Amino acid sequence: MACLPVGVQTKRGKKRHIMIKNYTSGVPIDRTVSKIEAVLVEAGASNITKDYGDCELKAICFTVIHPQDGTKVSIRLPANVEGVYASLSSAVKRPRKGTMAKLREQAGRTAWKLMQDWVEVQLSLIQMQQAEFLQVFLPYVWDGHQTFYSALKDGGFKVLSNGGFKMLTEGRR
Repeated sequence: MACLPVGVQTKRGKKRHIMIKNYTSGVPIDRTVSKIEAVLVEAGASNITKDYGDCELKAICFTVIHPQDGTKVSIRLPANVEGVYASLSSAVKRPRKGTMAKLREQAGRTAWKLMQDWVEVQLSLIQMQQAEFLQVFLPYVWDGHQTFYSALKDGGFKVLSNGGFKMLTEGRR
């Protein structure tokens, strides 16, 4: 595994380096996505689809059955290729002709490879009884328009600060 150090500005104005895993991955996106699909199926996912936009794969969507009440839960796992591209391109000082186009292709491979690693780690935690499926995939629960995390973010995370979380947990202690 190769890691690329990328400078990140801290709150105090200092730069520190973080490592980007898989930044040199040569694995084609379709092969990585196939591996993600395979581990999801093994974990009980069904109805796996791919969400495309601008001729580029944006997310993998699938359904799982909630173990307590048997309802179907939709999940949407996006890969933020633009975010990876921004991180990778920040390390390029003087690009040569074609460098940025190659970097964009690399960003796609890296973003999906990171998603594969993330999914595999989450499923390992579930298998080892360190977490439950919805515990780790909850931010990605999809209502057909937005993820659970997006809904919280769009609402300014008010449910977390205005007693909403307390309301959800009352009577369970």
